[in-house]
This record gives sequence, structure tokens and C-alpha cells, in this order.
Amino acid sequence: MSARRFLLLSVPLSGVALAHYAAPLPLSAVAPAKAQFGLPFAGPPGPDTWMLGQGYGNTTGAYRQRQSTYGALQGIHAGLDFSAPCGTPVRAIGDGVVAEVDGPHGSPPHNVVVDHAGNLSSLYGHLRVRSSLRVGQRVTRGQVIGESGDSQGTCVSSPHLHLELRDRSHQRFFNPLPFIAADWNSLALAGSFGRGYEYDLTQPRRWQTPDSQPTALRGGALLNEYRQPWPPAAGGAR
Repeated sequence: MSARRFLLLSVPLSGVALAHYAAPLPLSAVAPAKAQFGLPFAGPPGPDTWMLGQGYGNTTGAYRQRQSTYGALQGIHAGLDFSAPCGTPVRAIGDGVVAEVDGPHGSPPHNVVVDHAGNLSSLYGHLRVRSSLRVGQRVTRGQVIGESGDSQGTCVSSPHLHLELRDRSHQRFFNPLPFIAADWNSLALAGSFGRGYEYDLTQPRRWQTPDSQPTALRGGALLNEYRQPWPPAAGGAR
């Protein structure tokens, strides 16, 4: 039995579980980026509230894990990380319908997916507790949909929100920056656990700014299997 067939049989046969295996939507069916969404937190950023922690794309951390954690996402970090104290209210970035609560997308211990107009979906990961929202419930932009947590469920391991913007099939992953109205230049100036972008010394200017990161396709070939990376993966680790 192939690994793909095993996975298909080992999860509930629902639209949610099969989302990872649907055909990607054509880009022509997906709404273009025009700053149509808001930020997932209320109030201004700051050390006691929330800050941009890690960008979308070709980050050094994703490069080092390009053939493990991020291997299915073409070797890139497929979302934005916002550092925030555990329990910080997380808000919907736009009007939509709750598609999943603790769906099969990772980002433990809890996550929420909201479907928006234009065949776009937002994923909110590493939530502290299971959201009280119900699948099919309508939410409005700015509505609280959960609480920030951390990946270990302990609130001591880099508490943050992982926010992704996908196509409705969950096959394409977009850089959220051009979709979200925010002062990204100022937000990028400071962060609690920020990482830079990995260099390919054969093309050192490629993918070095927050707004120049590539769209990823689930299961596609690695985008960043560099022959001359900088910084190099520690100890050659993959």
C-alpha cells in the first residue's frame, strides 16, 4: 500500500481531511493581493503586546529544515510568526466562515481555518486552547477567534501566532504581506525571535526582502536547494 493511500485511509474521509490532497486552484481563481485583510491582533505592536517575529518565505530557519519540517512546502516558512504573550486574543483578519477547528494542518496544539471570499483561507496556528468557534460559523474582521499560545503547549517556548494565507484547496501558500494592510516596514524593524533570509551566493539578491518571497505549492520541488548557501546549515544539518 502506498504511503499516499495509507494516509488517505487513516484519516476521516471528510472534505476537511482530504483538503491536503485536493488539486490546487488555478491562480486565476484566487483573489489578487490588495491589502484586503487586517492584522490578527488589536492595538499597537510592542514588547508587552505583539511583534512580528519571523517572516514568510526563505528564512534561515526554514532553509535548515528544508528537507524535514518544511520539505513539503518547498523549503520555505509558509506563514508569518507574531510573537505575543500566551492568551493574547487572536482576531480574524477578514470576514469569513470557520472552515476547521483543530484541523489536520499541524501548528499544534490548536488551530483554526477561516475561509474568505476569493478562494482564500487563513490559518491561525499554535493557539493555546481549542477555539470555541463552530465549523460553519460566520466571523467578521477583527472578531476574536482564539488565544495565542506556543508550539509546545507550555507558554515558555517562544509564544507566538503562526498565520498562513492559502488558497481554498490548501495547496498554495501566499506571502501574507501584500494581502494585509499594515506598516510592514516598521514592523520588520524589530522582533523577538526574528530570523533573516537565507542567501544563495550565486544569486545573492534573490528573495532578500519581506515582500519578494515566492508562493509555495504543497509537494513541489524545493525552491532553495542552494549550492552556495549563506549562512551554511549548521553541521550540514538538513
